[in-house]
Amino acid sequence: MGVENLITDHLDIWTAAIKTKSAAGRGSSKKLELVGIKKLRELILELAVRGKLVPQDPSDEPASALLKKIETEKIKLVKEGKIKKQKPLPSITEEEKPFELPEGWKWVRLQDICEYIQRGKGPKYSEFGIVKVISQKCVQWNGFDLNAARYVDDQSLTQYQDERFLKDNDLLWNSTGTAGRINILRKDDSDKLVADSHVTVIRAILKNAGFISSYVSSSGIQKRIAPGVENSLVSGTTNQVELNTSVVINLPVPIPPINEQHRIVAKVDELMALCDQLEAQTEASIDAHKTLVEVLLATLTEAKDADELNDNWQTISQHFDVLITTQAAISQLKQTILQLAVMGKLVKQDPNNEPASKLLERIATEKQQLIKDGKIKKQKPLPPISDEDKPFELPVGWGWCRFYELFCNLKYGTSKKSEYKGTGTPILRIPNVVKGFIDSEDLKFTPLTAVEVNDLSLKKDDILIIRSNGSTSIVGSSAVVDDAHVGFAYAGYLVRVRLPKNFNNSKFIHLVLKSVLIRSQIENPLRTTSGVKNINSTEISRLILPIIPLEEQNRIVAKVDELMALCDSLKANLKDAQIIQTQLTDAVVKNLKRDRFI
Repeated sequence: MGVENLITDHLDIWTAAIKTKSAAGRGSSKKLELVGIKKLRELILELAVRGKLVPQDPSDEPASALLKKIETEKIKLVKEGKIKKQKPLPSITEEEKPFELPEGWKWVRLQDICEYIQRGKGPKYSEFGIVKVISQKCVQWNGFDLNAARYVDDQSLTQYQDERFLKDNDLLWNSTGTAGRINILRKDDSDKLVADSHVTVIRAILKNAGFISSYVSSSGIQKRIAPGVENSLVSGTTNQVELNTSVVINLPVPIPPINEQHRIVAKVDELMALCDQLEAQTEASIDAHKTLVEVLLATLTEAKDADELNDNWQTISQHFDVLITTQAAISQLKQTILQLAVMGKLVKQDPNNEPASKLLERIATEKQQLIKDGKIKKQKPLPPISDEDKPFELPVGWGWCRFYELFCNLKYGTSKKSEYKGTGTPILRIPNVVKGFIDSEDLKFTPLTAVEVNDLSLKKDDILIIRSNGSTSIVGSSAVVDDAHVGFAYAGYLVRVRLPKNFNNSKFIHLVLKSVLIRSQIENPLRTTSGVKNINSTEISRLILPIIPLEEQNRIVAKVDELMALCDSLKANLKDAQIIQTQLTDAVVKNLKRDRFI
């Protein structure tokens, strides 16, 4: 069985291995990383550069003959004054050869097959000009983005020797910062281009750039473009690496016969096009699946009554195995559960429960007493809620209110600096709250006065809200204080909301704050200062949310906890399935190695 059959016979495995994208790279630019197809691309290149992708032809002129022609061409170019004579390089040692080559191939240093290898020149930029500069941003895996190119100042062009102007078939290799990307420049004579100092220009002899590009793009080379790895090609740190020209010149490269190079490059192009097609089909399938899940889950929130909701839920739950198969689908399901909760469709109403209007009256009475006792300040009244402000109709016994009607106290945290190894009161910060619950593993401390401790100490069922952050999705995130964190204080980017005792379930308010109903009210009017999004105490107080009987709040919290546990179980199963799919792709590669294909 040929290698191509081994690849194409496992297309279902390559397309099924998907995970949340962790870093940019060759392939999809979307949030999901098609890890199976990514590994397929890597496998194709690895097979290609090892001579395992296409069969060898014993009638091909060997690489040694090609190298003699290249040397003859170099001598000719030197005599004509078109290139400079290159300094001889040391022979390649056995330790430098990463794998055994097929018959007729040769290891050479990159300089041996090139007429020119040089980093570009630092340009003097201009808004207009006749020559564009290729920068790192221009060099992408899938080609060149000249929209990112700027112009060289025309007056400085006299400082550019002829060889610095880029030619058709030049290889451009990003060599600083996020180094690694390489591609072949395809241009016509009308294009006037140069490279900047962050890009290495590689000009091959006898047009063998395609195979060189495949070799540099292969995982064997790309894995070495990182500091600290074995046989690293770069210097510097993780965020700022340097691929020196001397390393590029000395890089050992396998060279097949020229005819085999053409066959290999053609086959790589063919199989990469197949990967592009698989990628497009998989992404289209993912998008279609996402739309399907959205439509079906919408039937829950749009159900006219409890019976219709129950019927729709039963239908959807019977098909969880094919519907809830992505992280996005689980997130959609969780948000649907929250939406059903705040709409009063998650649990049955009990007509014997005290109506929300009575609950609001009791809260108002309690707050008046606290004001009278000097324990809280009188709150400024806010505009009443108009019919236009109400996003949907509520069940009998429910009502709409502004958030300030439910709490008795809202207070910002301390602005004092906190330390990991400090003494004093433990301080909860954004990292301790952002997960939706209190996580005190990453904890700092601040010395507080007795007055500050009294003002900022947290009580059970207090709600902490993030009021400022660079990320819109984080602003407004909340967590409920549990028994383990009573007495802790909190930092200035957090707001503490304290509810009157025995009138509301803090966990219910917390889940309402996570729902689309509140997220839309928080995110739409967000103010930005120097890239930081903010919500203040007045804006928090103005939030419109449903007030419901306390007994029903408790039933909703219990049901939400039950369904969220189901979602977490689905998430864990999905993660296990993704691991298995990834392991399957690894197993295919391992079998190819075992069968000595690579």
